[in-house]
Amino acid sequence: MANKKPFVIGVIGPGRCSGKVKKNAEIIGQAIAAAGATLVCGGLGGVMEASAKGAKAKGGITIGIIPSDQKTDANKYIDIVIPSGIGEARNLLIIRTADVVIALPGMFGTLSEMAFCMKTKTPLVSLQAWDISDKIIRVEDPIEAVKEALKLAGNKE
Repeated sequence: MANKKPFVIGVIGPGRCSGKVKKNAEIIGQAIAAAGATLVCGGLGGVMEASAKGAKAKGGITIGIIPSDQKTDANKYIDIVIPSGIGEARNLLIIRTADVVIALPGMFGTLSEMAFCMKTKTPLVSLQAWDISDKIIRVEDPIEAVKEALKLAGNKE
């Protein structure tokens, strides 16, 4: 048990969002890092940048799988930049990298990532994101989202 690898928690949501959604994403990032987990996201702005900023504020590790082939396109809070060069198709790579995913309110990119979670059976927690399945754990609080994600990741092993 001592050699157990830390969980990788995906955070998905829009590249442009409200201040409230950004704040929730930042709190989620902080809680992920505080739990010793690694954060993976799309590496750009909005929810991705806010969650990575939160994780870095608590000394966490961040991975950004960006759509372009230029590492410099990632936000400044990303430790490990993976320049996919495959555009939005990189959404599947984010889901495949994560042990569990937390979704924040977004548009169709977020919806596609949530659908990939359903398809790949990747556990999914929604903080007021799309209501597409009763298999998604729905929460109203960012700290609760991370607590549920950690439980789901633990049950996955």
